[in-house]
Amino acid sequence: MPTTTPRTQWPTTLQALALLFAVVAYAYWPTLGAMFQIWWRSDTYTHGMLVPFISAWLIWRKREQLAAVSPRSMLWPVIPLALAVFAWLLGELTAVNALTQFALIFIVVASAIALLGNAASKVIAFPLLFLFFALPVGDFLMPRLMEWTADFTVIALRSSGVPVYREGQNFIIPSGSWSVVEACSGIRYLIASLTVGTLYAYLTYHSLKRRLIFVAISIIVPIVANWLRAYLIVMLGHLSGNKLAVGVDHLIYGWVFFGVVIAIMFAIGMRWAEAEVRPGAANPQLAHAVTNQPRHYSWLSALLLAVVVSSGPLADQLIRTANNTAAPHLALPQAAGSWQSLALFTDLKPEFANPSAEAHQAFQSGDHMVGLYTAYYRNQNFDRKLVTSTNVVVSTANKAWRIATSARQKQPAMVSAPDVSRYELIHQPGLGDERYIAWQWYWINGHLTASAIEAKWLTAWSLLSGQGDDSAAIIIYAPKATAGEALSAFSQDLLPGVYSALTEARGH
Repeated sequence: MPTTTPRTQWPTTLQALALLFAVVAYAYWPTLGAMFQIWWRSDTYTHGMLVPFISAWLIWRKREQLAAVSPRSMLWPVIPLALAVFAWLLGELTAVNALTQFALIFIVVASAIALLGNAASKVIAFPLLFLFFALPVGDFLMPRLMEWTADFTVIALRSSGVPVYREGQNFIIPSGSWSVVEACSGIRYLIASLTVGTLYAYLTYHSLKRRLIFVAISIIVPIVANWLRAYLIVMLGHLSGNKLAVGVDHLIYGWVFFGVVIAIMFAIGMRWAEAEVRPGAANPQLAHAVTNQPRHYSWLSALLLAVVVSSGPLADQLIRTANNTAAPHLALPQAAGSWQSLALFTDLKPEFANPSAEAHQAFQSGDHMVGLYTAYYRNQNFDRKLVTSTNVVVSTANKAWRIATSARQKQPAMVSAPDVSRYELIHQPGLGDERYIAWQWYWINGHLTASAIEAKWLTAWSLLSGQGDDSAAIIIYAPKATAGEALSAFSQDLLPGVYSALTEARGH
């Protein structure tokens, strides 16, 4: 029986792979478009546009080794592929970009492995895995990075003899006040360093130990460098009477500082570079041993994989078609017990974008005043969703309000939720230091939680079980001096009516 050489099997497999990728691109075009939009508008994730081309170049570098083996389609990757499709569906239903985009990259990688087989996939394992660096994710690290930056800056200032009063991510020194905001987190430096550092480690070293060490260094160095950058900006501003802070910020905070740090890191890493290992001669016996697969199997495998990957978008359409599309009618109670409605007593306005319905009102009982804000969402998508990093009580861009502290805490039974997110807010910072306490939690089709992650899972389950995605954010707030008694009494008297109103809105 004649045998097929490795080279004759590749054209058929590549054609089938191209067709499968075309199906993936068509079925998941909105997800691809969302990734591109983030790459285009965000300086932090611009590198994502280059990642597919870098992966293609890395695969091209392996062409001789690929020619020595023959592709052979496998069925077992269908299982993780199906799980990735389901993960994409969950992310799509709950409007979680990070999940849909991660699932899409996984689908691409799993599809390639399924059609190429073990031998070929091992040759290009790193280029395939490198595609995950195209994911525009990492913002979830910003709160922790901001906290670390603030910790280091305060410690360094005190070690330099500068007295510091700190409150959350804000601190005051004799020459002025400073805040650690999202732009100071150093996330862009960390992501860029990790991406470039991983590629550098792959190209420069061949031992796994050296590669892992350098990747670890590429994580630690930008974090520490960002701490030093923040400290230098504050110290230069302090020593110059805040005359140099702004001008130096553009220099130090920019990529010049980062570029110098990375250049030093790479220069040091080059001292332990390993010589490139050239691929050995192909083993003809091995090559022939893995080519016993008829060429039409590649097309059959591609067809099966295309059906699997298409099932996710199809299921999404079927589920959304069954949802209630009518606009909700939200009618919250105007009074209960001794509580009576009154005009809003402050200009606080929680920042929730594009709700299907919302209500913002205030109540008074004796000397106690409480504000109530509710944002109701239905038929959620990536433009209109309840749980997102931009839906907050107070954003960092708000000049009139600032979050002093935030924490999760258990609440009395009258709240009905197991816990709430508690915020201490400062109104008009520096102009009287007027403070408020705010409680926030989520209502998801009758379930209460303060956890954003749990809220997402509850929304996904509600959609999959045919109950729709009706959800709401509930925020109550009061002046700090009377907040303890006021919020507890308000919760006992008025919250039952609020929950009933949300349930009624769900039915309309």
